[in-house]
Amino acid sequence: MKRVRCPKCDEFITFDETNYRDGQALVFECPQCGKQFGIRIGKSKLRATQKEEQLDEQANEGGCGSIVVIENVFHYKQVIPLKYGDNTIGRYMKGSKTTAPIETNDPSIDINHCVINVSKNKKGGLQYVLRDGPSNTGTFVDNEILGDRERRVIYDGTLFTIGATSIILRAAGTADK
Repeated sequence: MKRVRCPKCDEFITFDETNYRDGQALVFECPQCGKQFGIRIGKSKLRATQKEEQLDEQANEGGCGSIVVIENVFHYKQVIPLKYGDNTIGRYMKGSKTTAPIETNDPSIDINHCVINVSKNKKGGLQYVLRDGPSNTGTFVDNEILGDRERRVIYDGTLFTIGATSIILRAAGTADK
């Protein structure tokens, strides 16, 4: 048995999910307030299976590194690979130009919140430079807000915060633990 919550009055409605197939749309009418709402049966698009997560954790091997996104409110983890050049980090929205989208409901993350530039340094290694978007709520590194035009070189394991979400840089060639 599964429960769904009415979006209007928060009343729970119980139904037997075994009577329906994945991908099927269901419409409910709340017995408390009369609100009609629909759901789709199946696995959530936001939550990857454990096997997919393990593959994601190795996304930085041989590439340009990755970021590990941890939503502080929901403890939901995402691993997003980085590419050479500018990586625009922000909230996922269909049609946006964000190149490293975070699937989140956090309203304090802008669609284009901050940018990590991946380039070669003088020794031929990868260098990561973080700058704010500019965003409405700012980008914090080591509990210090980045200035409007400030750029900060970050390294493997650097923790930075956008909105209510923490992000950890995983440089290329390092394992996510």
